[in-house]
Amino acid sequence: MSNQLSLLMHLAMVDNHIAERETKMIHYLGELNGFSFDEIERLIDDPGEIPDIADFDTDEKFDCLFNVVQLMKVDGKVFQSEIDFCERVAINLGYKPGVIAELSAYIYSDPQITTKKSYLRGLADEHLIPKAKK
Repeated sequence: MSNQLSLLMHLAMVDNHIAERETKMIHYLGELNGFSFDEIERLIDDPGEIPDIADFDTDEKFDCLFNVVQLMKVDGKVFQSEIDFCERVAINLGYKPGVIAELSAYIYSDPQITTKKSYLRGLADEHLIPKAKK
């Protein structure tokens, strides 16, 4: 999960402004996953390099995708730079970039408003790029 939090920080910084709601969401996700306040603050202060996410398992891929879309929308402002970043993340996770637009229609900026995750997972899975057989 620290890779996901680091990735979320890079997304939050892509528009050159980290909104308070973005920071709160990163704290919320970090605490939900067992990170202490201080550990999260260290990640916020220094997210390091963009982590390698290509080897995430399918559950981690979907969670990461869901989290980046929600963070992109959490401050109520979506910039093209954020969309581009999310599409690059999607590609690195093994999805077609169109998955971002499709999920954006169903993922809300307020974490209290949710669409059934199983439905969203089905939408996302339709955008997975089949792995080449070796």
